[in-house]
Formats: sequence, C-alpha cells, structure tokens
Amino acid sequence: MKRFMQTLVIVASMAVTGTAVADDPIKIALVHGLSGSSFEVFSKQTHTGFQLGMEYATKGTMMVRDRKIEIINKDTQFKPDIARAVLAEAYGDDGALIALGGTSSGVTKAMLPVAEEYERVLLVEPAVADSLTGPDSNRYVFKTSRNSSMDMQAQALALKPDDKLFVATLAEDYAFGKDGIAAFKRALEGSGASIVAEEYVPLKTTDFTAAAERMFGALKDKDGRKVILIYVAGGGDPMGKIQSMQPDRYGIEISTGGHILPVLPSYKRVPGMEGAIYYYYENPKNEVNDWLVAEHQKRFNSPPDFFTAGGMAAALAIHKALETAKTLDTEGLIAAMEGMSWETPKGTMTFRKEDHQALQSMYHFKIKVDDAVKWAIPELVREIKPEEMDIPVGRTN
Repeated sequence: MKRFMQTLVIVASMAVTGTAVADDPIKIALVHGLSGSSFEVFSKQTHTGFQLGMEYATKGTMMVRDRKIEIINKDTQFKPDIARAVLAEAYGDDGALIALGGTSSGVTKAMLPVAEEYERVLLVEPAVADSLTGPDSNRYVFKTSRNSSMDMQAQALALKPDDKLFVATLAEDYAFGKDGIAAFKRALEGSGASIVAEEYVPLKTTDFTAAAERMFGALKDKDGRKVILIYVAGGGDPMGKIQSMQPDRYGIEISTGGHILPVLPSYKRVPGMEGAIYYYYENPKNEVNDWLVAEHQKRFNSPPDFFTAGGMAAALAIHKALETAKTLDTEGLIAAMEGMSWETPKGTMTFRKEDHQALQSMYHFKIKVDDAVKWAIPELVREIKPEEMDIPVGRTN
C-alpha cells in the first residue's frame, strides 16, 4: 500500500510540474554517528571517502543521468532511537532515494526495519556485524562494508591453525564483538585448533587486567602455540595493556586485526605480529586506489585510512546502481544492485544476490617497524581473495 501511495504522489507531481521531477536532485542521506562516541572518526572517514568517491565516479560534476546528486547528513548520535528517527526523516521529509549508514553495528541494526517500512534502500557502511545481513535484515538492505566472518576467516588463515594452536579471545559485549567471535569459531572448525577461553568486556572498557589474567590462566599450561586474539573496535588500548602484563613469560603471543592509522603506532610494540586487515593504503594495487591515495595526500597531506576506502567503495556502488538502474526507484535500484560487481580501492566487489553482502578481498599482514614511519606498517604478506573465504549466507528470504 505504501509503495502504491508513493507512486500516486509521484504521478500527480509529474502531471502538475511537467519535467520538474526529472530535474530534481537525487538525494542520498549519510546517516552516521557524528557526535557522542570515539567512533566519530570512523564516520568522518566514511564521509570523506564517500565525497571523494562521488567526485571520482562523476569526474567532478556530482551529476548522474543529468541530475544533480544532493548529499544530506544526519547524526545518529550513536543512539538507536535517534538513528531510527533521523533515517525515517531522511526517507520521509527529505525524500532521500537511498541512505548510507551507520557506524556502530548495534545502532545500525536498529535502522534495518526503517528501510523496510519506507521501502527504500539502506546501504550499510562501515558497520561490520554479520547480523546486519542476517535473518533480521530485509531485501532493502545492502552492505559494502566487510563483515565479521571476513575479518575472522582472514584472521584464521593468517594464524595458520592446526591442532597445536590454542586461542583465548577478547571482544566487546555487543553485536560487533559477539558476531566476530562466533565467526572466528566457525572459521577454526575442522582445523584442530582450540578455543580455550572467551572474554567479553563492556564498551569503553579501559581496565583489561581481570580478563587478561583469566586468559593467561586458560592458556599458560597448554602444549603448543598460545594466542590471545583481540577483536575490539573501540579505544582502551587492550593490546598495549595486555602486552605490558608480559604474556610472553607464558609463551603467549597476541594477534589482532588491522586498524586505523591513529591506532597503528601502538602496534610498534608487537613487531612481527601477523593478522588480517580490511585496508591499508599501500596494499591494494589498482587504478582506483592509486587515485584515492594521490588525491587524499594532495588534499589532506596524509594517506587515506581504513574507512575512507569504505566510504569510497560505497559511493562507487551507489553511482553504478544509479547509472545502470532501468528505473530510478527502489525496485530499479534493487534489480541493478543484486549481483552487481564494481571497482573500488580494494579491487572488485560483488553484492551477493542472496543476502546483499559485498564479497571482497582481505589482506594478511605482518607488522613491520620503521623508525622513519610514525605508525607500525601492516606489511602485505598476501591478498586473501573472496573465493578463499566461505562466508555464510545471512538473509535468505
């Protein structure tokens, strides 16, 4: 019924205004937390990458199909109720054709029903949790960001698991952390490796002493390779604080995924550590990334970061969908995006038709310390291609 009423409004408007509807801008809402959390930097990087991506795709015109692209910014304040309200406002009052968001997986999960209610596309970036394209998702949700299964399957490949590997895990107690550790356990199935402890800490935790001591206790007497896997998106410096407790006295090593550039200086404390990363500006070799690195360096006197690449990938996905859709409405966009492949700073991404997750490469790294570089370098060991990862299908209806 809602789609029928929307169609009547569009037809009536066209009858009154003639070509005015065709000349209206295409509105895209960026719905992210811009205040209220340390995750703000992730949102800001995403917005920078999105702007650069649209400029790249449109050759600076910010036009597609002879219509102007208008970007609307909405602040979720990292609160689920506000996120729902501002997304509804973007679709309803602002008339956004498509929305991009959000940053926190928990907040983004609250936004999914709004996309279904308004029957508009929600493209998830940069939130990560598998559940965002899971059973509680819907056909209006697409996702360019990697998911927890990609993080953890790549991480497992980097650890080279066998029956001599024993792992204790540390994660935050919300969707990102829970989905991530569940994905890591699935990734180890059949390898012979063992999970000996799982620790979940509240968001914004800064004291990891008790959790670390429990993990030390679970690992120290094992006969084999002993690893603490850290999967924490927020601050608090868990790696540095656990490393300062000298896990090596028990033969325990630390492993974690890559992070944004401001966090990478802390990785200098773990030279030689191996893990998996979503993006580091020196790793992908392609024309899109070359442009992004050069342009970002020129404008901001710094290389692009983790979520800048994600924002650009999302912009390029939206642009291709707008350019190739047979009709510029929700159904036209969905038809164009299901199974769509497009080029990004990470190379080719493809929206899986079944659940709309973008399949993409990850990067196995080894930490290199160079005194001339202020952060630790996640030096490329190898690219982990999408076909090497068995990413579970989420939503199937």
